Amino acid sequence: MTIDWCEKCEEMMQPFLDGSLSSDEVQEAERHLEQCSWCAKRYRFEERLRHYVRVATAEAMSPDLKAKLAALRTPL
Repeated sequence: MTIDWCEKCEEMMQPFLDGSLSSDEVQEAERHLEQCSWCAKRYRFEERLRHYVRVATAEAMSPDLKAKLAALRTPL
């Protein structure tokens, strides 16, 4: 059976970004990313997306916005 390295890389992408892969898996992923421009672009996109989410969620919400959102909330 032939391994589809792009599919395997896709499955490993989030754990790779989380730092939860074994050292062997990290080496596999890095090797593939060095050889496959499409997967390397995908990796850079995911990495940037995570960065932007971290930055966006680190900013405190203004009390005015919190009050407006609370007013829009409906009970379950």
